[in-house]
Amino acid sequence: MEAKTNDLWVFVETNEDGTAKNVGLELLTPGRNLAAKQGGELVAIVIGNNVSAAVDAVNEQGADKIIVVEGEEYTHYSTDAYQIALCTLVEKYAPASILIGATNNGRDLGPRVSCRLKTGLTADCTNLDIDPESGNVAWTRPAFGGNLMATILCPNNRPQIGTVRPGVFKKSEKVDPKAEIIKEDIRVETEKIRTRVLEIIKDMDAENVDLEGAEIIVSGGRGVGGPDGFSVIRGLADALGGIVGASRAAVDAGWIAHAHQVGQTGKTVCPKLYIACGISGAIQHVAGMSSADIIVAINKDPDAPIFDVADYGVVGNLFEVIPVLVEEIQKARA
Repeated sequence: MEAKTNDLWVFVETNEDGTAKNVGLELLTPGRNLAAKQGGELVAIVIGNNVSAAVDAVNEQGADKIIVVEGEEYTHYSTDAYQIALCTLVEKYAPASILIGATNNGRDLGPRVSCRLKTGLTADCTNLDIDPESGNVAWTRPAFGGNLMATILCPNNRPQIGTVRPGVFKKSEKVDPKAEIIKEDIRVETEKIRTRVLEIIKDMDAENVDLEGAEIIVSGGRGVGGPDGFSVIRGLADALGGIVGASRAAVDAGWIAHAHQVGQTGKTVCPKLYIACGISGAIQHVAGMSSADIIVAINKDPDAPIFDVADYGVVGNLFEVIPVLVEEIQKARA
């Protein structure tokens, strides 16, 4: 299909209580820049049930327009209902580009929408820009196991669609709400929704690791030496009120669960403080944490690449350095 506008859309995923998930709010930041370069407006798409809280949060992030679709059929995410709603909107307004958070739901929705609209999809992006020669969105994503970064263009079909990893971008400072709010009534018949939620059972044994929302992360790498070494990492994280992260090397070795992995093949994070302990600083790991406000590196190798991106560095054995840090933190808080 042809684009009727140069607008850029951001799909803002909602929680069951009607609030906005962080990734949608984060994507409004690059969305503003891309929309300006495309010569269009920044439009947020909010689908759910009783989503006034999400609409208010989006409005404070500086969207030009907010298109809202509400209904009981959108209370729980379903592929069919959300795909029908979003495609109906696209067919009516025909934007140039769409950003979708690479959550579990976003990774399900994006391909279904692109297939129905017969356009391309670039998945799991970590950087966004406009190609100066063609004017297309330049979608950058890791390829070949994170060993290189590929930039992909979608020159022939519209809208251009991409899913973007949570935590890659930061939310903007709040602004005075000024968005035009457009409410669309899109009803999806029950027989068109082929799956429905019968019951939600939370796995109490699964690790609940919110790396993407953490303000403080203490990560361990190959230098911790084994699973027992993470007890020291956890001690520092607990002292700071943070969360434990890990490098791919530590996860692949089976020392800690994949839910803790930071990097191109794990989570992309943007905390206020990131402490890398025994992590060499491979490009795949750095790509997942380089947006942190402050990076502290602890490594016994003074030539480790992690020191190139660190704001503060400590050259020393982490098993000697961290206990001293914990002791001083506890003294300061006593």
